Amino acid sequence: MKLKHSFMAAIVLSVLSFGILNFSTPLQAQLLGPSKQGLDCRYVYPIQQAFLSQHVNYSEFTPEIEIRTVEQYLKRLDPSKMYLLEDDVKTIKDLLAGVFSKVKSKDCSPLIKIQNLIVARVKERAEYAKSLLGDKFKFDPTVEIMIDRDKVDYPKTKLEAEQYVAKYIQFQISNYMLTDTPLPEAKDNVKKTWDRTIKRVFETKEEELIAQLLDAFARALDPHSSFMARDNNEDFKIQMSLSLQGIGATLSSQDGFTTIESLVSGGPAAKSGLLIPQDKILAVAQNDKGDFENVVEMDLKDVVKKIRGPKGSKVRLKVLRKEPEGKKTFTVTLTRDKIKLEDDAAQLLTDVRKVGNKEEKFGIINLPSFYSDGKRGGRSSSNDVKKVIEQAKAKGVKGLVLDLSMNGGGSLDDAVKIAGLFFKTGNVVTQSTKEDPKGLKSVLSDEDQQVNWDGPLVVLVSRVSASASEIVSGTLQDYKRALVLGSDHTFGKGTVQTVIDIPPYSGDLGAIKVTVGTFFIPGGYSTQHRGVLSDIKIPGRFDGEEMGEKNMDYSLPPAQLPAFLSTSAYVKDGQGAWSVIRPEWVKELEKKSKGRVEKDPEFKKLFADLEKAKMLGKTIKVSEVLNEKDKKQKEKEIKSKGKSEKDKEFLKRAELQEAINVLADLYELEVSSPKAMVNK
Repeated sequence: MKLKHSFMAAIVLSVLSFGILNFSTPLQAQLLGPSKQGLDCRYVYPIQQAFLSQHVNYSEFTPEIEIRTVEQYLKRLDPSKMYLLEDDVKTIKDLLAGVFSKVKSKDCSPLIKIQNLIVARVKERAEYAKSLLGDKFKFDPTVEIMIDRDKVDYPKTKLEAEQYVAKYIQFQISNYMLTDTPLPEAKDNVKKTWDRTIKRVFETKEEELIAQLLDAFARALDPHSSFMARDNNEDFKIQMSLSLQGIGATLSSQDGFTTIESLVSGGPAAKSGLLIPQDKILAVAQNDKGDFENVVEMDLKDVVKKIRGPKGSKVRLKVLRKEPEGKKTFTVTLTRDKIKLEDDAAQLLTDVRKVGNKEEKFGIINLPSFYSDGKRGGRSSSNDVKKVIEQAKAKGVKGLVLDLSMNGGGSLDDAVKIAGLFFKTGNVVTQSTKEDPKGLKSVLSDEDQQVNWDGPLVVLVSRVSASASEIVSGTLQDYKRALVLGSDHTFGKGTVQTVIDIPPYSGDLGAIKVTVGTFFIPGGYSTQHRGVLSDIKIPGRFDGEEMGEKNMDYSLPPAQLPAFLSTSAYVKDGQGAWSVIRPEWVKELEKKSKGRVEKDPEFKKLFADLEKAKMLGKTIKVSEVLNEKDKKQKEKEIKSKGKSEKDKEFLKRAELQEAINVLADLYELEVSSPKAMVNK
């Protein structure tokens, strides 16, 4: 899941984004006065210094950061490597050499020269593409193109570039033919797309070029730092205020494709069950009968605008997905909505397992996010999980599975409280910063002395479990309070960002989002890169993807502090006493789980699918795009399902069934052993 030239654009957020703090903090670097003219060259250097004054790892501009900045700027200019030639890239690198010294002197002429070059190349490719779409054009479904453009070099000659263009227009035509557009009309639509591309590039303003340079610089620091130009900053504020209506997905741009990074639990996209991370959006249409518009190579902000819309309106998406059998396309219709907290709320389900000669009941807490409405007395995930635990006790369950396998994070405060429901009191997380590298001033602890659940506990995770999920699962693992089960590791995002308006409190020039800290769990490890390692590994559907922080451009390295575990977390005996997970238990449970997984037909199929996925290349055949049309699939419309039906589908998941099996085995071990305390 390597991020290219993208800014992360959340179509709608369910809660305040975890890891983004201090929405408006005064700059510690040189402050900028208000500007009526907008962003211009004189502001580049002070904004760059603002990033460096705040960033947790970098304090000064280095040659390595300059090289990275150039790489990121090139990805923004030509993500598909379709326009620029190898010599053009050398020219651009020469023009950008020492660019920040030049802009410090208020000279942004290199950016203008580079833009003139890209305009010329786009016009050349567009004219060639349109020349191919004449009367002699023949559609060829056997054409194959490489979609992972990181794997290819820039073309050396104009002829090489045109050879790719010739293949690419076959792909463009297939997107229209997928919607039963006649070939002549499809050709006209593709010509118009190229005309719009020329217009967009030609009309790029100097302010946009400067914003692109600043964003390239930010992304050279780490994948979560970015510069948000004025319009993007306004979009971000709308998202954070929760007033935006849409489908509930986070998008990025990869190799010219708009790609789904994550789904907001409770949103239309997640509730549909039809979309997953790494799906690529090929085209967008409005309502039931609107024409599809190709969005490949379209600016991400423009795609976002097309997907947004008023509550109750519909948007149709043409989606491309990589599957073991190859790549397939399909259509999804979503009804836009606001995220409803109750749709995202923690819930309890139960299942039974035979333990010895007796059937026992076990509980599953489904927690899709760490939500909190921020209002006094308002709904929060920590309060809801506490209530769910009481429900579990009333039902007489013998153990709990805390399912965080699709939980991408949320409220830090609720993460701390939820971890604390399972032990007495103690440290949960700390944040290292530039000023406090050891995190001594930022330790967050659970101070509620009640142990809400003292029975057996399994935490189910996957590679999409991130941020707050990693803090909770990692904390419970560090205290040996729970057994962590799932993918080999969680996502691995262990950093925190702050957003700062420029100038402060107005944002007339935009805003910077900068990584200001790293999170550490009580054992002393950061969750950055490493994530949380499962005690018992079972395959998951995202294991075959390049899913995880460590696959992102310039992600920050992992780190370690001295452990800061609290002895007050443990309860030796009496009320609230809980059993420490013993190493010998883990070995025994792992052996049993492995035996079941190897025999389970669902896991066998998943293993086979993962192996097939490894064999797939990074190419796509035009015929694969037409799969849906050839199979005459009908457009899938979202239909609301009853709660009982959803619950049954949720419980059927192979990884959840195995988590319950492991929990039953853990329960059997615990009841046959005295409450065990960790050695002092």
